[in-house]
Amino acid sequence: MSGFWRNWLTIWCWAVGLFGLTLTGAAAEITSGPVRLLFDIFNGPGELDLDAHMRFSVALLGAVTLGWSLTFAAAFQAAHMLGDRSRPVWIMITASVVGWYAIDSSLSIATGFPLNAASNTILFAAYLVPVIASGVLRTASQAPRST
Repeated sequence: MSGFWRNWLTIWCWAVGLFGLTLTGAAAEITSGPVRLLFDIFNGPGELDLDAHMRFSVALLGAVTLGWSLTFAAAFQAAHMLGDRSRPVWIMITASVVGWYAIDSSLSIATGFPLNAASNTILFAAYLVPVIASGVLRTASQAPRST
């Protein structure tokens, strides 16, 4: 994978991590402004009521999302270190992103937050572009031959 696509995926991890960090702000009223803004942007049904249960749930989701971004960063680094032998790792990473996208987006639409599904689509595409463009999912026989 070229340096350009590696950098792209590093930025992708940082974006996911920043989103997670933002969600952790729901834990306290003083840090919940960005979370309230996100919910306003996603324009779901009803007002956001950050009671104790909701604060816990959103902040915990933020911590999981932040951990998810660090896990991706580690997986990407491991895949890069494997070089030509990384295809199985990229397939597993891609399967996890596809699984997240399908479930998260379906639930977002079902619960009245279709704009979250739209933002998921952007994040999903931002992952797929470098993975497909770099060719890391191709088998050795499908890789372009150098002359």
